[in-house]
Amino acid sequence: MGIKTARTTAGWPQKSGARYNQLPTASTSRKVCIYWLEGRCNRNPCRFLHDASLPRNVYHRAAKQSSYMPEDRPGKGPESSPVNSASSTSGERGDSSKDKNPQKPQGKVCHYWMSGNCVKGDACPFLHSWFHSVDFALLAKLDGHKKGVFGIALPSGSTKLYSGSKDGTARIWDCHTGKCDQVINLGGEVGCFTCEGPWVFIGMPNTIKAWNIQNGASYDINGPVGQVHAMEVAKNMLFAGAQDGAILVWKGGSEAEPFQMAAPLMGHTQGIVSLTIGRNRLYSGSIDRTIRVWDLHTLECVQELVGHTDVVMSLLCWDEYLISCSLDQTVKVWGVATEEGSLEVAYTHHEDHGILALSGLMDACGKPVLLCACNDNTVRLYELPSFTERGNIFSRREVRTLQTAPGGLFFTGDAAGMLTIWKWLDSPKSQKEQLPHSMESC
Repeated sequence: MGIKTARTTAGWPQKSGARYNQLPTASTSRKVCIYWLEGRCNRNPCRFLHDASLPRNVYHRAAKQSSYMPEDRPGKGPESSPVNSASSTSGERGDSSKDKNPQKPQGKVCHYWMSGNCVKGDACPFLHSWFHSVDFALLAKLDGHKKGVFGIALPSGSTKLYSGSKDGTARIWDCHTGKCDQVINLGGEVGCFTCEGPWVFIGMPNTIKAWNIQNGASYDINGPVGQVHAMEVAKNMLFAGAQDGAILVWKGGSEAEPFQMAAPLMGHTQGIVSLTIGRNRLYSGSIDRTIRVWDLHTLECVQELVGHTDVVMSLLCWDEYLISCSLDQTVKVWGVATEEGSLEVAYTHHEDHGILALSGLMDACGKPVLLCACNDNTVRLYELPSFTERGNIFSRREVRTLQTAPGGLFFTGDAAGMLTIWKWLDSPKSQKEQLPHSMESC
């Protein structure tokens, strides 16, 4: 299976952007309002001056950005320069976006601009962009979900993109137009997505919904206790990590009863939040801070990995390595250290913030790239095995799910409900190459 979804848990709060008020008709002071200079004064009238005669090359107001727009205007996409190609000094809908100050600090984005409230315009010292990289471009932002996106699936051969949210809905998007074709009320929060063949599986509280996109059949698979945060499919078996710490297993059955429950995998003491499969092993990450390794033939636990000091949020198999991330602000690379195949930590990468999700793809030269979604509202991209930085993605809220697809496409879903489509740029020598599938994200 080439496309799987990153697994995550609960959201993180963030304050909303400030708003402008109209200029007061009168003031009682000769002092200029410092909050007005920053675009944050909410008093009308204000007893300090809102002096419109200030130098225009220092402060000038930008229209409030009300919504996202697909990046399909002229000059966008892979053929355009990717550095700040989604940038804009005006939040007004429909305005073209150009990078007018390429010398800005590359590590920080202007949060006032993200809220449509930057008053400094071109003089702002911070990025006015949703990303910074020379390797990929923003294609479109799909707005529709009212709460965080926790599942993304692009079934093989399908022209439809599926997304699920904590708002209790699943949306089906047309891959050619970017429009939402259908909204399905699920009646509960979505915890995760995965797909295999014609089947799309949706993890929800106390149940899993299964859709067959070819014949339209749907099933409610009961058995989980609490929210299902992680799922995987392998060897004609469906695995689901439940809130009570159990990993439930269903084997393929008859056409009348396609999912038959097998014995659950027990061992974790708290909820399962991440699963991935590789090298005939199932790997599970838990709130109990451990990773367990399960043999797919015997369905027995063959090793427990201890090393993280907080929740193991996501897992990824890369060649013979297992990569894990945690709220303890580390990414750990586990390698085979013994003849029996036991894993030990080979390298630990440190971040300044907790890490929520992992995914991986190959660049145009065949080099593996790791995507790390952090709880500071960024996604960081690193080339493996050196962890050389390849770019950053910025979001209004933390990105909770990552997904990759053939052709250099990848997707991010954030806690505000925004689904964003990105395109890894091909070099001239690899325009017709197919994306390798040696990395699979959980």
